[in-house]
Amino acid sequence: LASLSMALAFPIALLVALGRRSNLAAIKTLSTIYVELIRGVPLISVLFMASFMFPLFMPEGKSIDVLIRVLVGMTLFAAAYMAEVIRGGLQAIPKGQVEAAATLGLSYWQTQMKIVLPQALAMVVPSIVNNFIGLFKDTSLVTIVSLYELTGAMSLALNSDSDWRPFKIEAYIFIAIIYFIFCFSMSRYSAWIETQVNKGKQR
Repeated sequence: LASLSMALAFPIALLVALGRRSNLAAIKTLSTIYVELIRGVPLISVLFMASFMFPLFMPEGKSIDVLIRVLVGMTLFAAAYMAEVIRGGLQAIPKGQVEAAATLGLSYWQTQMKIVLPQALAMVVPSIVNNFIGLFKDTSLVTIVSLYELTGAMSLALNSDSDWRPFKIEAYIFIAIIYFIFCFSMSRYSAWIETQVNKGKQR
């Protein structure tokens, strides 16, 4: 869920971040409304809407699998937060670089793809990984919509089989270790990427 959500959210976040910096009022307004609306509610509310409210708007007799609905909700949630991270990177790019690109005759999209975005994304790698770590941990919330991840599966096992109940503490510790290993590994990988990116800036 976390990996697919981040992969699907990335292109959406790019477009929304560019939309928030657009000179076109309609695009900027729509992008701002989307970001502020999603960021103004907790993920648990988004999951609840995706799982229980969305089917009410579907034609009678048709339904979408709950996993797909949860994936869409998490993708939209992750995209809103990542868009703000990318927008911060875009604002850090000196305006002179954009003006220089215009002087060379580059179009808007050529300027963004070849000059602005590569630098902006390199600067916000730690923040993007931080968002991914947060989303990875938030996948535990899908239990409320009857999708059993690690903690949900453990609760199911404890409630259905009395043989598991004496090992409740060990089970929680084991799950905590799994989360720590994944999150610590991602943070170390983020630090390595940041080091590689900064090598080009060293003199």
